[in-house]
Amino acid sequence: MADPEQRGLAQTAKAWPFEEARRLQERFAAKAPDKGYVLFETGYGPSGLPHIGTFGEVVRTTMVRRAFALLSDLPTRLFAFSDDMDGLRKVPDNVPNPDLLRPHLGKPLTAVPDPFGTHESFGAHNNARLRAFLDAFGFEYEFQSATDCYRSGRFDRTLMTVLQRYDEVMAVMLPSLGAERQATYSPFLPVSPATGRVLQVPILHRDVDAGTIAFQDEDGRTVELPVTGGHCKLQWKCDWAMRWVALGVDYEMAGKDLIDSVRLSGQIARILGAPPPEGFNYELFLDDAGQKISKSKGNGLSVEDWLAYAPPESLSLFMYQQPRRAKRLYFDVIPRAVDEYLTFIEKYAAEGPAQRLENPAWHIHGGNPPAAEVPLTFGVLLNLVGVAHAETKDVLWGFISRYAPGTTPENAPTLDRLAGYAIRYYQDFVKPTQRPRPPSDLERAALEDMAAMLDALPADADAAQIQNAIYEIGKRHPFAQLRDWFKALYEVLFGQSEGPRMGSFVLLYGVPETAALVRAALARE
Repeated sequence: MADPEQRGLAQTAKAWPFEEARRLQERFAAKAPDKGYVLFETGYGPSGLPHIGTFGEVVRTTMVRRAFALLSDLPTRLFAFSDDMDGLRKVPDNVPNPDLLRPHLGKPLTAVPDPFGTHESFGAHNNARLRAFLDAFGFEYEFQSATDCYRSGRFDRTLMTVLQRYDEVMAVMLPSLGAERQATYSPFLPVSPATGRVLQVPILHRDVDAGTIAFQDEDGRTVELPVTGGHCKLQWKCDWAMRWVALGVDYEMAGKDLIDSVRLSGQIARILGAPPPEGFNYELFLDDAGQKISKSKGNGLSVEDWLAYAPPESLSLFMYQQPRRAKRLYFDVIPRAVDEYLTFIEKYAAEGPAQRLENPAWHIHGGNPPAAEVPLTFGVLLNLVGVAHAETKDVLWGFISRYAPGTTPENAPTLDRLAGYAIRYYQDFVKPTQRPRPPSDLERAALEDMAAMLDALPADADAAQIQNAIYEIGKRHPFAQLRDWFKALYEVLFGQSEGPRMGSFVLLYGVPETAALVRAALARE
């Protein structure tokens, strides 16, 4: 049972997962679901491996589910549904033994041999990868296989409804197709008894009473098959609608590119006798050039790429923020995402109950964020790696332990992991582009002033005092605006256009060491 005060605050919380959850709550205002629970679903096409879009959809759906659990006592379930009865359309580029797959093109993925040699089928292999992927992030879900649902009879009743209302379904689908496709289209895709392939062929005859369709098989024979028991599957828009109705799906989100598909599938769901699920359409990600990320192009960032340089919580934050806005998803967004995550965690402890529900940390951690333990930003660590020429965490910890006495890798494991991420990120992305420049005459005078200020600092000066002193130097010199002074510091000292809060950096790196860094920059021609 949720805390009554929190539940009341959640009714007006503006965070988007609560807005979605309230919309879902309205669905059951008059009557609880007959099945006894509210069903969330995410879909997955297992012809390839899980990717960053898979993560985004599951983590966002989980955030809505958690928000709903605070608003309502209705039980919830989350199905991770694999469309593994789809026919294999092409041989993927990234599998071993591709020749093993070529004779099986068109067959359901669960009837295609596993090129990795570890599972009974290619579909089973990729399903196992999906489950391992979701398990690694601690998602709570129930895996569902299309093959199992079709073959076990779980979909039979709704498939019969599709057969009975065939003409109504066709009336929805045909206007969305070109003339050539209209001539051969059918909601049903029979599985050929002759070849085992999923066929896109015209339906010659339907027998609603018998529950069968007739078509011409690949060997030229006219074949009659039941639409039930896994002998047929549905075209995907019809399949999506049928699945919503058969399983009783109440919430499913989809990418903006699927808006028309959601609309058509929703119409078909109503024809089949049930309302479509609630949900919203999220925007797609862009690459470093502003182009939409495509699995086939491989122009995006993978989950593995992100996790090589940052903790998973920072990726969850990236997914949480502005889901309806197209965002660049590339390596250069990682440092900011990490620091924003650390900031939200730090703020959470001091916030009141209403503020906490608006804090992304609540949604990332299901209402139970960890205590903040990181006294430094990722940006500061990156700059420290550069000026200290650190290639191991031990070097960084020499500075960290002086900055925060008593802090160790053992009692601050998150900070220790961040130190490792910072070294890796600096070596791969910062160092290759780092070009410290000589100061201008105006900057030189200010830097000389800064070196003298550092020499005169009292031993007990804290980061705020140092920051204020650097700020005052910028005010004393004729910079057009103060940001030009700090930009000059970053470009002259670090060789980059952005940098850390200087007071914290000086205290971490050391006052004498920073004074020496400034004088080395002054000597640069």
